[in-house]
Amino acid sequence: MTYRAGSYVVDVRDGRLAQVAEAVDGLVRVRSLNGGGEPWTVPPTALRLATREERQAAGLRPYQTGCDECAALDVVRKAAGGGDATAAVYTHWIVAHSASAMGRGN
Repeated sequence: MTYRAGSYVVDVRDGRLAQVAEAVDGLVRVRSLNGGGEPWTVPPTALRLATREERQAAGLRPYQTGCDECAALDVVRKAAGGGDATAAVYTHWIVAHSASAMGRGN
């Protein structure tokens, strides 16, 4: 599999969630999500794409979780330039994806 820069992956050797920085010469350079520490190099066979649940649990932004409604609302927000569209994105995120919502089984 080919990994694109910006993709969220799991290093299966230790279970770390990371973001692809670049793929060069048959290796993939990844970095931690919090930006700390040094990037590390991983063979593509030791990576898999992160699941929606893993991305969501890591607190990634709504459009990064794979939620179709989040993605659609974000498109509207960008076109509208803020205001009520931004409020709709945040409201959906809080209601559907926040930790408290997750605890309710949503």
